[in-house]
Amino acid sequence: MTLLSPTLELAFDLISRPSVTPEDAGCQDVMIKRLEKIGFSVEKMPFGDVKNFYAKRGKSGPNICFAGHTDVVPTGPEANWKVPPFSPQIIDGYLYGRGAADMKGSLAAMITAVEEFVLANPDHDGQISFLITSDEEGPFVDGTTRVVDKLMERGEKVDWCIVGEPSSTNTLGDIIKNGRRGSFSGDLTIYGKQGHVAYPHLAINPIHLSVPAITELTNTHWDDGNEFFPPTSFQVSNINAGTGATNVVPGTLHTQFNLRFSSELNFAAIKEKIIQVLDKHQLNYDIQWTYNGEPFLTRPGKLVDAITLAVEQTANITPELSTSGGTSDGRFIAKLGTQVVELGPVNATIHQVNESVEAESLNQLAIIYQRTLENLFLNNTLTK
Repeated sequence: MTLLSPTLELAFDLISRPSVTPEDAGCQDVMIKRLEKIGFSVEKMPFGDVKNFYAKRGKSGPNICFAGHTDVVPTGPEANWKVPPFSPQIIDGYLYGRGAADMKGSLAAMITAVEEFVLANPDHDGQISFLITSDEEGPFVDGTTRVVDKLMERGEKVDWCIVGEPSSTNTLGDIIKNGRRGSFSGDLTIYGKQGHVAYPHLAINPIHLSVPAITELTNTHWDDGNEFFPPTSFQVSNINAGTGATNVVPGTLHTQFNLRFSSELNFAAIKEKIIQVLDKHQLNYDIQWTYNGEPFLTRPGKLVDAITLAVEQTANITPELSTSGGTSDGRFIAKLGTQVVELGPVNATIHQVNESVEAESLNQLAIIYQRTLENLFLNNTLTK
């Protein structure tokens, strides 16, 4: 068998552990052992069935945190995989296995990058930390958000954070996520009165009542976005009403909607506007909110400059800053007042059968992470 690089060897080890959310399957123990060996103090923070840890090296100066998750999504039909999903293999230059891209490959690159940096700079300035959870792919209740709450309670300062989510689109480093839109959903029930369609005066049709309000909400100009975010979007995802009979006016209508919103707005302001519209149309309704997180944005500055330069130094491309896509645990870490970016492998196969990543790109990713540390702690010419 061809000798593997330290990064790929660790990636193989992590991928071979069936850590379907919220299971960790020993991945964190592997990481903790390596971090302790190079001088990190490690604090395990389990909540419920979820394993988390926060590790830190250094006592003073700015703190850069590497954040990620050891849990993965279910494999899907294992018979459809080229290789067993938890038996990683490299085929034609690509590493196959569940978590190769999302995000055990990034975790391996983070660990080996920090090992190399510490070996070369044992007395480095600043602090390096890790925040790792097994609850990113699940309900995200007992994972990063709980650890962040604990860190906030004790006044822990995290200046910069790199989340290893697979941000790249076509080639490693072409996209750096420097923010994410906020997200929340509403479950809305509008009440009418069931009756016979031939006697509409004895019924109240919630479908007819809801149309003007839903139309107004979908046509509302929420904001113009900004240089990093598109305008806020209101999208209806489901509408349900009726008994299935054509001669019955339904008694209720149930609809679900989602908003992805920019940093120009917040959850409270949007919620207030939605209630104003529903009340304006004199609807009898109940609504349940599911809040997924506020938007966060890291503008160009020391962290963005350092990681951009590292990509240019390693991959010879200038990355694009983007806030596209869904949400990530970065939204929780940003509550600490932290500058947060996401950089990881190409995301073309994440959550799919035959998840894979170009093997050499993980070695390159480790170099990018290491050079980011060098640019932050050893290069004093970067913007503050």
